[in-house]
Amino acid sequence: MDHVPAVLPAESAGIQIENICDTHNHVFGPFDRFPLQHPPGSYPMPLAPVATYLEVLDRVGAGRGVLVQATQQDCDNSDLLHALELAGDRLRAVGALRGDATDATVGELDKAGVRALRFVEAPLPDGSPRPGAVEFSQIPELASRIVAVNWAVDVWAPLPRLIANLDTIQQDDVPVIFEHMGMLEVRAGLSDKNFQTMLALVREGRIHVKLSVCRCSTQAPEYEDLRRFHDALVEANPDQLVWGSDWPYIRMAGNEPDPAKLLDLFCKWTDDAGLQQKILVDNPERLYGFRERAGS
Repeated sequence: MDHVPAVLPAESAGIQIENICDTHNHVFGPFDRFPLQHPPGSYPMPLAPVATYLEVLDRVGAGRGVLVQATQQDCDNSDLLHALELAGDRLRAVGALRGDATDATVGELDKAGVRALRFVEAPLPDGSPRPGAVEFSQIPELASRIVAVNWAVDVWAPLPRLIANLDTIQQDDVPVIFEHMGMLEVRAGLSDKNFQTMLALVREGRIHVKLSVCRCSTQAPEYEDLRRFHDALVEANPDQLVWGSDWPYIRMAGNEPDPAKLLDLFCKWTDDAGLQQKILVDNPERLYGFRERAGS
């Protein structure tokens, strides 16, 4: 089977906050119109067109969303652009480009609602490179154009690789967002030097982190092994944090979490209305340009 229907939330999270933003989602399909550039051979892809995605946001209670280009789509951003066109100002996106992209392409993506580029050095489970991934080496090549349109960079890799490549990832005047809680290693503990470096970067306002739990934890569905890391990041600097569900959960067939329950869990762990407003609304609004370019 090439694909399976994406799993929808069972119920609304019921969080009464306006303009909650889920900052990490993907859209896939319909595949006859938006074929994958690198179709996986070992697992089915979720069929998750934009209409289904918008239904997910409604069920979760999220007024806004940020779509992220998946490596299976390479640098063909057409599915993202289609979603942005249909959803209007409700969505922003993280696209994918390499250094040979033209200024016209950058301008097209910016006009459509792309507000960041994604760079990936997360290997496949067998350790091999991920097909379609745009590597960190492309960041310096694109940095001047990223600055020109006021974009950020999203980066995904195991935490030791992120820390080892900080000189490449961090470019002047370019906000940096670590996806999936930096892919921290739970077994290494809070005292792990790489986690402590990430904490320091958050504390100093040098990076942002997405509080997305399902890729790092081994204790689904309550994810209690990540609670202490989550709390440490919030204590370090809540101005540098956003929340994301990771729907529609690639390579998790049969173990997909409910994004509404993930939002409930975030609010349980972050039981402060001011912090919830900051992380769920204010930070993504600023970082992904909802406020500054509303209606653009």
